[in-house]
Amino acid sequence: MAISSSCPTVKAVNSRWTSPSPSPVSKFAVFRRPSLLPELRYTPNVRLTATNALRTAEQATLAEEDHKFSTAGSDEDDSALLPKPRILVAEKLGEAGVNLLREFGDVDCSYDLSPEDLKKKVAESDALIVRSGTKVTREVFEAAKGRLKVVGRAGVGIDNVDLQAATEYGCLVVNAPTANTVAAAEHGIALLAGMARNIAQADASIKAGKWERSKYVGVSLVGKTLAVMGFGKVGTEVARRAKGLGMNVISHDPYAPADRARALGVELVSFDKAIATADFISLHMPLTPATKKVFNDETFSKMKKGVRLVNVARGGVIDEDALVRALDAGIVAQAALDVFCVEPPSKDSKLIQHENVTVTPHLGASTKEAQEGVAIEIAEAVSGALRGELSATAVNAPMVSPEVLSELAPYIVLAEKLGRLAVQLVSGGKGVQSIKVVYRSARDRDDLDTRLLRAMITKGIIEPISDSFVNLVNADFIAKQKGLRISEERMVVDSSPEYPVDSIQVQISNVESSFAGAVSDGGAISIEGKVKYGVPHLTCVGSFGVDVSLEGNLILCRQVDQPGMIGQVGNILGEQNVNVSFMSVGRTVVRKQAIMAIGVDEEPDKKTLERIGGVSAVEEFVFLKL
Repeated sequence: MAISSSCPTVKAVNSRWTSPSPSPVSKFAVFRRPSLLPELRYTPNVRLTATNALRTAEQATLAEEDHKFSTAGSDEDDSALLPKPRILVAEKLGEAGVNLLREFGDVDCSYDLSPEDLKKKVAESDALIVRSGTKVTREVFEAAKGRLKVVGRAGVGIDNVDLQAATEYGCLVVNAPTANTVAAAEHGIALLAGMARNIAQADASIKAGKWERSKYVGVSLVGKTLAVMGFGKVGTEVARRAKGLGMNVISHDPYAPADRARALGVELVSFDKAIATADFISLHMPLTPATKKVFNDETFSKMKKGVRLVNVARGGVIDEDALVRALDAGIVAQAALDVFCVEPPSKDSKLIQHENVTVTPHLGASTKEAQEGVAIEIAEAVSGALRGELSATAVNAPMVSPEVLSELAPYIVLAEKLGRLAVQLVSGGKGVQSIKVVYRSARDRDDLDTRLLRAMITKGIIEPISDSFVNLVNADFIAKQKGLRISEERMVVDSSPEYPVDSIQVQISNVESSFAGAVSDGGAISIEGKVKYGVPHLTCVGSFGVDVSLEGNLILCRQVDQPGMIGQVGNILGEQNVNVSFMSVGRTVVRKQAIMAIGVDEEPDKKTLERIGGVSAVEEFVFLKL
């Protein structure tokens, strides 16, 4: 056990504000130079990575100058001599997208390929475009032998692409996340209105030869409160349309920019307030560990009786058995579902067959316009990647040299875990917007590139409750998209320059905290960490110094500083067979207040945590997943 005092203070010597530029890849302009030679772009043996790009580009520029000199005065179009990239389209793509690809490369549209045929073709291809039906496995990347430079997924999800293998083989993976936004929003509104007026049930009734006007009396949308759960692209568009229908719209989203919500007349509220006050609830949240089955028996019990539910997001956010129980109990009057935990769902599903449920077969993006838009978006992303551009829709990280990775590896882990901890300490309906990162280091500014560390902090903050994939390529772009403003400050400390970073501090301002002890004197949530013996450690929480390894999970307790506290809490955990890996106590004044940080291997159950909270000297506590 380590007991430490409050966090040290040092003098700031330089700082800068990181505001993502309008173009998320402008800092990598060397990748986009139209002068790069085709040998760089398309030769299978040359792979453009984060570490060799500049050097390779410089070599290509010199070679180009020689080429220009040797062909000076020639009227021959150099581009006509360049080999075109070969693009394999393995699933049906909109004609507009195929035509764009044909302007840039040689396109091979081969559908319904067997795994063996796919492997044969990728060995001769520079790019591969798929939808959801083709599995791009490690074996596919191995068969490509380094020639495959980009995989394009025509849609949002990339579950069918092995991202780890793609990164290892230097292959960029891009998707098309925006083209179907309006289509999904329109389908959500269609389900909302259709459910309110019993359109599907009335249609089936009249086709069965019945005339049941009194049975299918609906409810009006005007004046009703709609809770939009997730205020991203689709949620925003749903809110916009619902306002046009005369509905009062509220929303819960920890990243929603307050100014954007205000502009639409939407109030941002907490999760519990949203579900407790809404007449209609429309789901637009991603499926993550934090949102899986978030709509369950406990959640439904907090809702207004007679609420109506729409889901065009992800099936897994709803516990389908719990929804059936809520429907039977009258808590949920009706549900309209486009997505399911298992697709297609079983024919005898109680949920599907429920008389108060309207269902569609995952039609959110199924409009002609959306399909064409996806085709164009993925064609532009793939052709841009083949030109050497860093795509804003990239979902895997660029290659980094083993030397840089080796030195930064523990700090990369530290940065992501600090981001994960910080966002879990945020509560309330006000979204995360302002983040400050302070790096303490003995190195000169030019000896430490913080882009990767900043990207990992962004990853830790965004990914736990988002479907975004954050990496060095797209971190600034996604941060801007989520309304996050990230400032960075460098502080010089008297430590060994052998190590790139002495400590990293993450501050989140202008938010409420679920753990008051994490709030610094300046009013911001503040946590700090270091790498010790190659392992990330948490060293500061608010104004309290602690020392706990960031492994497993973490319990933070703010308590009265008195003897016996470690034993009481330790006994409670021991009785429930919860193994304690680290325990550290930090305090500002003896016998006043202290924070106890406890690393645990397992996740304690609810009753165990309640017992810890019931200890008389414990003023507050929080359980955090790492």
